[in-house]
Amino acid sequence: MSKIWIIIYNIFFVPFFKLFFWIAPLFNQKIKIGVADREKLFENLILNLTGMDRKKKMIWFHSSSMGEFEQAKPIIEQLKKKYNINVLVTFFSPSGYRNSLKYPYLDVISYLPIDTKTNAQRILNLVRPDLVIFMRYDFWPNLLWELDEREVPHFIVDATMKESSKRKLPVLLDFHKFLFKGFTKILTVSDIDKKNFLDFEIKKEVVCSVGDTRFDRVYQKSLAAKNKKLFKDGMFAGKQIFVVGSSWESDEEVVLPAILKLLQNDPSVIVFIVPHEPTIMHLERLEHSLINEVTSIRFSFLNNYQNEKVIIIDSIGILLTLYSYADAAYVGGSFKQGIHNVLEPAVYGIPVIFGSKIENSQEALKLVELKGAKVINNKKECYRVIRLIFSDKEVKEKMGTICKNYVLENIGATDKIISEINKYI
Repeated sequence: MSKIWIIIYNIFFVPFFKLFFWIAPLFNQKIKIGVADREKLFENLILNLTGMDRKKKMIWFHSSSMGEFEQAKPIIEQLKKKYNINVLVTFFSPSGYRNSLKYPYLDVISYLPIDTKTNAQRILNLVRPDLVIFMRYDFWPNLLWELDEREVPHFIVDATMKESSKRKLPVLLDFHKFLFKGFTKILTVSDIDKKNFLDFEIKKEVVCSVGDTRFDRVYQKSLAAKNKKLFKDGMFAGKQIFVVGSSWESDEEVVLPAILKLLQNDPSVIVFIVPHEPTIMHLERLEHSLINEVTSIRFSFLNNYQNEKVIIIDSIGILLTLYSYADAAYVGGSFKQGIHNVLEPAVYGIPVIFGSKIENSQEALKLVELKGAKVINNKKECYRVIRLIFSDKEVKEKMGTICKNYVLENIGATDKIISEINKYI
């Protein structure tokens, strides 16, 4: 039965992927960019590999997008410090690819080609990896089967698997048993994930629970962020700062009315609003919603600051540093498709709040369980929670301590992953 899956995948699924990449760019700008960037994928890869010292070991990391690549960075940086190696990183999405181009620890950056057998053979012939590491997920069958055939060690790192995963449905379960059986190591973020992977009849010695590198990465970034100055010394002396991070319109519909009420009742509070996508339209909509209620200013105009109560952030890449100024934070996405990174504010030891869509985040669920974070479902709950946090110092400090300790207690996954990688370098 196992070999039949190779035939089924290549006859039915690969043509569908090809058709998707032909039609989807007509309707989706992000996919259009990715397809355009892939036009000379192999030519660019050949050029980038030319002149490389092939006596060095080649370690290949694959990430779907930027979020998964952030999880790879602590591993890459430790490996680069410890070994004289080449590192290739591939991406599926253009956001990951384009945002990684200036990352200094990489030797080669590329997209992953469409998962045909020919493409898998071609990229492996060019790269000749000694070890391939897939971050979290986004593993492609033909590439995996070709790695199996060539006996190239390959890992999944920061692996997660839900008890209710659709991969466990009838038929799909048998397919994934075949897909996963060739992995050299599957390093999960928790014991629960390990247990769920073992449902695929993987050898016990292959699956190890080592933790999540996101904790290591957030902690590293927080140390660097504290040295960055975004505001003049003393600019907010005597004030309490509330950061609304990575907000979508669905977040703002709930949070903004609560913020306006809080600002009326507590003159000590300053609010930073950080839209997930700071487009002109989004910024203007925010300003319009505030104009008759409270004074506001954009971050880029801060030289003209005159004690405005709301600062709208119209720059990208500074959210983690903004959290370092905060007394509490709301994390966006939790009234939309799923919450953004809750560890980024938690690492600074501040209370965290968010909406109810947190199923995609084990960290958010855990922080709620520990009582370091609170879920809000509507405007009234939001006001009640933030009013409590900003009026009760003991509550604020207790929640913040829980958040910080949670991050610090989970640091160390990178070292465990490196110890497993060491066996193959």
